[in-house]
Amino acid sequence: MDKSRIKILVVDDERGLCAGVQEALRREGYVVDAADGAHAALKLVEERLYNLVISDMKMPDLSGLELLKRVKMRSRDTFFIMMTAYGTVDNAVEAMKQGAYDYLSKPLDMQRLRATVQRALEFQSVVTENNELRLRLQKRSEPSPLVGQSEGIRAISRLVEEIAHSDVTVLIEGESGTGKEIVARSIHFKSPRHDHPFISVNCAALPDQLLEAELFGHVKGAFTGAIASKPGRFQLADGGTLFLDEIGDLSPKGQGDLLRVLEDGSFRMVGGTELVRVDVRVVAATNKKLSDSVAAGKFREDLFYRLQILPITIPPLRDRVEDIPFLIETFLEHFCAKHKRRRKTLSAEAMQLCQRFPWPGNVRQLRNVMERLVLTQRVATLNVPDLPDFLREYDERSTTFTVRAGMSLSEVEKLLIRQTLTHVTDNREEAARVLGLSRRALQYKLKQYGLLKGSE
Repeated sequence: MDKSRIKILVVDDERGLCAGVQEALRREGYVVDAADGAHAALKLVEERLYNLVISDMKMPDLSGLELLKRVKMRSRDTFFIMMTAYGTVDNAVEAMKQGAYDYLSKPLDMQRLRATVQRALEFQSVVTENNELRLRLQKRSEPSPLVGQSEGIRAISRLVEEIAHSDVTVLIEGESGTGKEIVARSIHFKSPRHDHPFISVNCAALPDQLLEAELFGHVKGAFTGAIASKPGRFQLADGGTLFLDEIGDLSPKGQGDLLRVLEDGSFRMVGGTELVRVDVRVVAATNKKLSDSVAAGKFREDLFYRLQILPITIPPLRDRVEDIPFLIETFLEHFCAKHKRRRKTLSAEAMQLCQRFPWPGNVRQLRNVMERLVLTQRVATLNVPDLPDFLREYDERSTTFTVRAGMSLSEVEKLLIRQTLTHVTDNREEAARVLGLSRRALQYKLKQYGLLKGSE
């Protein structure tokens, strides 16, 4: 651990104590700032990121616990050590509940302070390494659908960052294959609940007779075959996130059961008498427009408004064409690494075709195509003939192509010549006339761009 890179903030309204702690830790090699109150500390926190805050519990302007809460909202990875002259067990317990690493009584034992600081920073290092490892594994296991530069995707990415730290219910709407569950997982892993379970439930697959038991669990003997008590999905997700997929297909009874638990966070297991309370964040998703289902009387209006506190709508891939190159690059890189294949890219024509295709299966369909190409094609650069039949058949019917920012003039010219020969006329003399070229110039460009028969 390089102590010169560790930033510590000491906060205490007793300036003498504050200066003493600051000097003691500076001698250890740490970078240490001092603030004579919570409000001064908050100004410093706005300006720089601290590994550790050592704060008095009781200060005139703002309590140490309130300071902890505010700093944690801005930087959840900052550790806290609390100091107090009121060394009661209650204060210690409350500080730990709010997320403090440890608790020291005044007058301070400087040797114990130094040892506590070192333990806190060592533990923080382990937590950081584990978080980075988890994020790497998450990226390796499933590329995010939120890749790209379109305004819609950037807005969703910003929204995910903003809402992850709250506990309110989220409703994600979008066509099948747009990546609703991955967005839900992203919200979970960016939230303070990331160390607790993420439990997924497909509501469309739960018949009425099993729905209540699956969601809320059952006690032994509750029904025929209940030979032992079994927790439900809400209990399994306690402390974490419950993802309710295809919420629009939930039966009327299921909608009523869900509304009750969302309102007060409690329920009874099937066959049970005791009230069970859980701390669960609910993220729901649907490929339907729930407002239409409400208007048609197929979905409860009160449940709809309870779910739609924070709505997210993921656009279909055909409405974010500019993101396709970024997604393709991400998928190819991911699957080449996963399957230990050589790096692959798409030619300009193949990329253009992928951008023109409407992708009814959205990001999931694009992802599957890229994995198939990695597994079946050995060439480094994938051209139109290497693409699946349904894409090439679409290409034969298509009469347009897309010019995107950043393309060179030669790339645009190559695409224009190819599209003219494919969809306007295959007669080179006529094609040259349409393009405003001499036949000899067209022949030269066909050779230059590799468009002569047999060259692709």
